[in-house]
Amino acid sequence: MGELFAAVGRAPRFSGAVVIAISLLAGLSPGFSEAPPSTQQPRSWLDTSLLEAAKREGPVVVYTSTNEREGLPLFKIFEHATGIKVHYIRAGDGMLVSRSMIEARAGQNSFDAIFSTAAHKLPQTMLARYVPPEAKHLIPAARDPDGRWHGVYANYNTPAYNTKMISASALPKSYEEFAQRKEWAGKTAIDGTDADWLKGFFQHYGEAKATKIIKSMVGTLKPVITDGHLALARSVGAGEYAISLNNYVMLSNNVKLAGGPIEIVPLDPVVLFFAGVAVNAKAKNPNAARLAANFLLSRDGQGHLAKFGRLPTRSDVESNPPGTIERLHAKTVVTTLFRPEDERKWQQTFNALFKPR
Repeated sequence: MGELFAAVGRAPRFSGAVVIAISLLAGLSPGFSEAPPSTQQPRSWLDTSLLEAAKREGPVVVYTSTNEREGLPLFKIFEHATGIKVHYIRAGDGMLVSRSMIEARAGQNSFDAIFSTAAHKLPQTMLARYVPPEAKHLIPAARDPDGRWHGVYANYNTPAYNTKMISASALPKSYEEFAQRKEWAGKTAIDGTDADWLKGFFQHYGEAKATKIIKSMVGTLKPVITDGHLALARSVGAGEYAISLNNYVMLSNNVKLAGGPIEIVPLDPVVLFFAGVAVNAKAKNPNAARLAANFLLSRDGQGHLAKFGRLPTRSDVESNPPGTIERLHAKTVVTTLFRPEDERKWQQTFNALFKPR
């Protein structure tokens, strides 16, 4: 048996927040099946020259917000193929950014690679310019023009509804129509951190019209403000809410794939941002970090994540359920990308609109 993930005592410490650094011995995790040995099939992402250099380094430290159910077997594939150990450190996106910046100021560059929707929000000087070979297969919007980060999966945003509580014929065909559904008052919810969605909404409609539509929806629906996108998807699937005014498509699909009575409602605009991977400019194990980044962008990496409803940024990986991306792109897709200072501004705007005093 070989160790895959770092023991808690040897992982970088995160104080003041719940963070998971998992120690897993091969064969001791009953929830996950063993990945096939790397000798059984060639892997296009496995750059042999990079691999040799990476093997002379230490275990690769990955900071990520990906949950253990998906992340543990994902990096197990990497470990089996390369023989390189992975220190898998999980925390929320905001915590990953703040902790990374604190460590950088203290001269303690604890992570080698970061895999998160917040990867692009780190100061650009903290991120290495690196274009993984597998990046050529990504859709253009998932490639940072400066080569600092690349999208591993696409985070589309749309409403979703409980199919047992709302009939397809009653669904709105636009956000304006939400304001006509008085019967959904108190049965509608939205996550309280949807600043990305709000910015895309404003980009699409313009400030005046976007503000008018949202105020109208809030006045009619009195949406419940929730904490956590996966919890929201599960609550809609369980019937706690009839519909989410917005949520991540991949999480609504995750509940659907588990048998929940939930379906997405693509409306203009479908807001898009990415969970990206980036390499620390001062990584202790730079070659291992680059190899891990290339793996995450590969068919192996994205194919694994697609099993859980994550939507790929490669055209040669099928979405799950099939046809999801085509269905979303039948609407107007608006891509958002902003820095931490912009995020604060848009979160304040969200709070003013959805949490009026």
